Amino acid sequence: EKAFGAWSATSRASRTPVPTAPQLTSRQIYIVDQPEAAQSQIRIGWLGVARSTPDYFPLQVLNTILGGSFSSRLNLNLREKHGYTYGASSSFDMRSTAGPFAAAAGVQTDKTKESLQEFFNELNGILRPVPADELSRAKNYVALRFPGGFETTGDISRRLEDALVYKLPDDYFTNYVPNIEKVTAADVQRVAKMYIDPSRLAVVIVGDVKSIESGVKGLNLGPLRPMTIDDVFGPAPQMQAR
Repeated sequence: EKAFGAWSATSRASRTPVPTAPQLTSRQIYIVDQPEAAQSQIRIGWLGVARSTPDYFPLQVLNTILGGSFSSRLNLNLREKHGYTYGASSSFDMRSTAGPFAAAAGVQTDKTKESLQEFFNELNGILRPVPADELSRAKNYVALRFPGGFETTGDISRRLEDALVYKLPDDYFTNYVPNIEKVTAADVQRVAKMYIDPSRLAVVIVGDVKSIESGVKGLNLGPLRPMTIDDVFGPAPQMQAR
């Protein structure tokens, strides 16, 4: 009240629309050189969807199966089966406008090629029908975690923030679990084919180029562009001597 009590608005703030980012039309591979890196950081993705998508609930189940839980396909493959990484995951970052879809992991440098191969095995595999038991486990995982998002006043405030920012319907939280339970294997396959196209994803690898470049080239995933940190962020500003 002391600082702002007498403050009145003179005009309504304008909002500049966020321009639509261009979607990739073919797969692109980027290697950012980090000499002597012990790991290769891998990110594979493209433009995803906005929070307003009508496919929100099928996408939650899809991503849980692919890389959204510890028992997801990506994590069980790259971590549990092969031991290439401490963890592999995927996510749809849904915003007011379309955010990114990305699959990610930090992997052993000498297993970069093999890890990429397994990433694409799973990204292609998720396009096929999901077995009934795997679908059931994923839906249970999402539904049983849902109440935990309301445990504290902070949790509740974040849920209300989501409702206001994304203009969710008044019955959204009441119907959340029933909407998850309605998701079918056909729904998961449909949204997988619509929102994940392995032939058009960007692959970004940050690692030791001299150790990993030949193996990545050997996979023939697509055009490969080596880059430096300065290529990505621009040259570091020069510090002035005092």
